[in-house]
Amino acid sequence: MLKLIQVLWPSFIVAGIAEIVFFTVVSPQELYFMGDPVRLSAIATYSIGFLCLWLICAGSSLATLFFQRTSEEINRSDLD
Repeated sequence: MLKLIQVLWPSFIVAGIAEIVFFTVVSPQELYFMGDPVRLSAIATYSIGFLCLWLICAGSSLATLFFQRTSEEINRSDLD
């Protein structure tokens, strides 16, 4: 449970900050997806943007936890 919190909480905070910065610069009505304008409401665009950013940030936090493992944790045999 601690590892889950260590991944999701910082990624939530960073995704929120990234969304604020991104949508301060870009209006949701100006976005295009695969060549077509996005025809969703502003709230739906903000929500989808936040969830996508949260997923990206969670992947980054998860990679950080993965690469912080010690050699003992990596080489530990759980078969014994």
